[in-house]
Amino acid sequence: MQRRELLRLLASAGALPLLPTLAPLARAAGTNDDWQAQFDAASAPWKSGFATPAGDLPLTRATVRGRFPDAVAGTLFRIGPAGHALGGDRYHHWFDGDGMVHRFVIDCADVRHQGRYVATPKRVAETRAGRHLFEAFGTVPLGVEPPTSADSINVANTSVLPLQGEVLALWEGGSATRIDARTLDTLGVKTWRADLAGMPFSAHPKVDPNGTVWNFGVSSSQGLLALYEIALEGTLRRAAVVPVADMPMVHDFAVTERHLVFLMPPLVYDTRRKEAGASFLDAHVWRPELGMRALVIDKQNWDKRQMLTLPAGFLFHVGNAWEEDTPSGTSIHIDYVRSDNADAVFTTNREVMRARRVRSGADPHLSVATLNLGTGEATQSVLAHEAEFPRIDARRVGLRHRHVVHATQIRDALPGFGAVARTDVETGRSQRFIYGAQAMVEEHVFVPDGSNPGWVLGTVLDFGRQKTVLSCFAADHLGAGPVAQATLPYALPLGLHGAFVAS
Repeated sequence: MQRRELLRLLASAGALPLLPTLAPLARAAGTNDDWQAQFDAASAPWKSGFATPAGDLPLTRATVRGRFPDAVAGTLFRIGPAGHALGGDRYHHWFDGDGMVHRFVIDCADVRHQGRYVATPKRVAETRAGRHLFEAFGTVPLGVEPPTSADSINVANTSVLPLQGEVLALWEGGSATRIDARTLDTLGVKTWRADLAGMPFSAHPKVDPNGTVWNFGVSSSQGLLALYEIALEGTLRRAAVVPVADMPMVHDFAVTERHLVFLMPPLVYDTRRKEAGASFLDAHVWRPELGMRALVIDKQNWDKRQMLTLPAGFLFHVGNAWEEDTPSGTSIHIDYVRSDNADAVFTTNREVMRARRVRSGADPHLSVATLNLGTGEATQSVLAHEAEFPRIDARRVGLRHRHVVHATQIRDALPGFGAVARTDVETGRSQRFIYGAQAMVEEHVFVPDGSNPGWVLGTVLDFGRQKTVLSCFAADHLGAGPVAQATLPYALPLGLHGAFVAS
């Protein structure tokens, strides 16, 4: 798409390309609800994973058992919602909290941790005021006004992208936020080009083996999908917006050698609900008759697009995708974490803000789909493994792969997961390590080690001891348990995504 056409579409979308059309919210400032009181009164020992740190966490040395391998010498960056409450008022959804970015500096038998809130304009303004001033993904606090820009409500809490010596803190709805990789200082928003200021830059960019960064953004109310191609040196090569009818909630995507692949669940944005005062989340409706649409876009020519349809289901995360040429045409194989519906985002991820465990009845499972671009046929198989937070060897992004590292083991009494697994998506064979009855597993990442099998690195909340633990496993012997662990003297709020940078 030519830049002139991009500018035309941006202009037609209005000054706020991401944000839905917002009527002034007819809500007078008044007393806060009792969610914070319910959280405080709850006896659930795991609620520390959803507590609000009072401030930044200084550089602190962990207690190390064993020795972290030489290949794991470096820094693990992690991020997640942490600022859940302010002025006695508590958000109603886990995804709403202000972001806190962490770095674990690993050097064999020495591990140090530091955590800092991302100083977004939203957080700075609200902490100064001592109360919530803006609406969030799943909460509309009393007395808030419509946002003035996408970045005025940016919480920078979802993922990180190391790029050219900095770390970008990512959200779904606005700009990436630049973070100093050594100090975790907030450096301001990243503007790829002046006419793209404030455009949505999503939380799951993909980095090709050649270093090219691909990403997208969703403009829900305008039905636009933004696309980005960024060079290895961190400069923007291309950006465009393409129209998508019945715009769904899209959190992640995949790339292959020649295509961008978007699995779009039938959780569709409804402008009328938003105009009536609903939160962004609650403005979405479940429309299973649409199925799960698979939008495939040619990497070189973004005007070449094809839509296929899978059975209706919901997903947050994609593992990887790869393609092959067959007699009937190009086939794309993609693995992802699928649920039968989107109930968890409305219930499970909301009720933890009151320290309540509520299961949705639609547990996520690792799944594999095949998209035949020649015949237009799309098929899927659901594996037996409960899963979330799928990660692969980053050297295989867009290429044929076998193994996915993911969280697994859902427990009735606890939110989240109790084990980490490494699953072969071709055979379904899997090995896992169960952390124990008082652990909640966060995302684990794969760390390469030359031609060796590599390592798996990740954190858990040990709520029995009220500590966060960093563990390292041999990737090919994950079930044997960690070769090294670093235990912090405190518990961190549960986070979302991370990235490892070698020394």
